[in-house]
Amino acid sequence: MLQKIMRTLATLNSLVFLLIFAVFGAIVYGYVAYRLFDEVDHSLQAKAEEFLIVDGKMAIVKPDSVLFDPRIFILLRDTNGLLISLYPSRLDEGNNVKELAAQVGTGPPVTKRIHGHIYRVYSQPYRIPDAVLDEFGEPFTVRDIIAIGIVDSETALLKSLLIVIGVAMSIGILLIISAGFYLARRALVPIRNIWKKQQQFVADASHELRTPLTIIKSNAELVLRHPGHSIQEESIRITNIVRESVRMNKLISTLLTLARADGEEAELNKTSTNVNQLIQAVVEQFQPLADLKGLALTAEVEGELVLAADKDRLHQLMVIILDNAIKYTTAGQIVIRGRLKGTNVQLQIIDSGHGILPEDIPHIFDRFYRVDKARSREEGGIGLGLSIAEWIVHKHEGKIKVESTVGQGTCFTILLPVNS
Repeated sequence: MLQKIMRTLATLNSLVFLLIFAVFGAIVYGYVAYRLFDEVDHSLQAKAEEFLIVDGKMAIVKPDSVLFDPRIFILLRDTNGLLISLYPSRLDEGNNVKELAAQVGTGPPVTKRIHGHIYRVYSQPYRIPDAVLDEFGEPFTVRDIIAIGIVDSETALLKSLLIVIGVAMSIGILLIISAGFYLARRALVPIRNIWKKQQQFVADASHELRTPLTIIKSNAELVLRHPGHSIQEESIRITNIVRESVRMNKLISTLLTLARADGEEAELNKTSTNVNQLIQAVVEQFQPLADLKGLALTAEVEGELVLAADKDRLHQLMVIILDNAIKYTTAGQIVIRGRLKGTNVQLQIIDSGHGILPEDIPHIFDRFYRVDKARSREEGGIGLGLSIAEWIVHKHEGKIKVESTVGQGTCFTILLPVNS
């Protein structure tokens, strides 16, 4: 499946880059062609506008103009369509020129190919009709002026440019395809990681669900083997069924929370939350459990802490971490600290428990990851609490980090912006 996705991404990336390359090449070619022919057109128009008719007899140029340009031919056309060259010495060179002039009318410059040469032809009306002498000395009534320039060199340059662009496109296609597959592979790296995590998640979830279902099934079968027994006689098996049902219900609820979090469906209901009151409520909730284990549970809060947060989610966050602290602490104390640090509220839950090995710390927020798997199962843990805790912190645009020393204890530090 991922290979198919990679091929699709590579194809799309290649097509996009190829399209960009083609558009860029077309723009470069078009711009160069425009600039080349624009200069030629400008020269043709300037030459055509330089010529005047004086006293109805003579065709001359403006005093400040260049009299001769070997690349430009100037012709006059009379009302009958007859043509005369203003450079009689070049009549032999202009065999193609009169043929071109006969094919065009007045208007913008056009490109014509004739007898192996390429010309740019421009014709404009002569605005002051007068009579001049033609090459035979007879009256010649001017209708329009035609300027013709040979553009073989410009066309050859454009042809060379087109070849260069074509070769570059051919080489570029290979590079683009390679780049397409490279980018596709890079793009699939996070997808592969997510895919692996999803597969691991499904496998772990299946395993976690299979265990309580197996226990429920086996205990129910044992109960059914003795239909005459009273509830009291089967109380152990019934208790096992109820306990595993509760555990499975908790697991399913947790999985639903994570699924909604992954799908961005779980939204926060942020309100002004008094952190002092929240800490006090959590301490009161866990105080009996701490007393049963002989742990000292205290709260140290500096000042009045208020922030914009989802009160229920924040309570859930503190419950998850404090529950773990009590679960993995056999003696000593647990302290919840709260204070304002800059524009953030800092919460710390510090215990004197077993601690976490350095190699385990990077993975404690992974789903179904348990540092002490045997103890976690005995305590009813499923390895999803800290994943939810991390999601709650990130959803509040905060940060969470863990510092731990084996045999001394663990400190969870949470930073939550006051206005997130």
